[in-house]
Amino acid sequence: MPISAIKPLSALREFLQGQASAGLVLMAAAAAALVIANSPLGPGYEHLLHTKLGPLSLHHWINDGLMAVFFLLVGLEIKREVLDGQLSNWSRRILPGIAALGGMLVPALFFLAFNPGPAARGWAIPAATDIAFALGVIALLGKRVPVSLRIFLTALAIIDDLGAVVIIAFFYTAGLSWLDLAGAGVVTALLFAMNRLGARALWPYLVLGVVLWVFVLRSGIHATLAGVILAFTIPLQATPGRPDEEAHSPLHHLEHLLHLPVGFLIVPIFGLANAGVSVMGLPAQAFVAPVTVGVGLGLLAGKLVGVFGAAMIAVRLGIADMPAHAGRLQLAGTALLCGIGFTMSLFITLLAFSGSELLQAEAKIGILAGSLVSGLLGYGILRFAKGDEHHRAGETGDGV
Repeated sequence: MPISAIKPLSALREFLQGQASAGLVLMAAAAAALVIANSPLGPGYEHLLHTKLGPLSLHHWINDGLMAVFFLLVGLEIKREVLDGQLSNWSRRILPGIAALGGMLVPALFFLAFNPGPAARGWAIPAATDIAFALGVIALLGKRVPVSLRIFLTALAIIDDLGAVVIIAFFYTAGLSWLDLAGAGVVTALLFAMNRLGARALWPYLVLGVVLWVFVLRSGIHATLAGVILAFTIPLQATPGRPDEEAHSPLHHLEHLLHLPVGFLIVPIFGLANAGVSVMGLPAQAFVAPVTVGVGLGLLAGKLVGVFGAAMIAVRLGIADMPAHAGRLQLAGTALLCGIGFTMSLFITLLAFSGSELLQAEAKIGILAGSLVSGLLGYGILRFAKGDEHHRAGETGDGV
């Protein structure tokens, strides 16, 4: 096998293992947040999050600042997969792309069915998939899950993340400051010019990225989108003539640098700061409120119907092939794991219901319940489901 065929698989395996481990850490952070919020430490927890640190509260620094770094990593992963990875051609994009589209549309319809009024603003909350959580569950299953399904889930979640970025940009943007938008546009143009002129050092991109973040923060567009814009300008091509070109690609280098701090520090901190729902003070009807039910069922049933249904329609019509060595029940289990919408769903909740703590709490309950049940059912199905035995006989550990 040529070396060029080995490298993408090795990079993918490293990505999968890192995301899976980070998912386990995120689970622990979410559990800790729930315990703290419903303990005597709850009031102190809330006070700490609202403590001012310069122009922003600690909560805003986490959600607008640290999460911009998370979105930078998301953008790098999207760019790499589209240009040089599992989404680099239409045959690889088609099945996860169709499944991701179904997995965004159907959960939104589930939510709107229960929330036709003002709360409809939260329609995108159940449309997201948490790749770290989902791959964390798959990591617990070991070799019971074919490599092809892990690749399918990863590609789907990356497309899903791209959809979430577009949704945030178009549907959750407040009043705009055109002067700051113009500043952001100038900085973005400089970043793309640097890319086109062949600049390969990372530090100028990162310095301009901070300036871009400030302009976007003040513009009315959510500041985290600055991370995605910056990511799309980071060069994927390495410096010509270097002995190991992949190792010297600015994009690969930055992505490698960010994986550990984002997966094991930034995302768990976000979970710790946002998953804490004090259920003690909530009215009983909050647990069966339309927002709670819409989000919970959107993640659980909407993702299953949307992802599995869209994928099977594509396979039946001959548009795409089933993932290698995978059975339909395994595909259904993977679709259920897409109902784990933790990080991005919480993020969209804060944007959609920024003016109502009650609606935020209801949405968070729906996210936690829907994600938990989806994860448990997905794990149970994948734990016992059988793959395509005819193909599995010839499968190796590196099969794709």
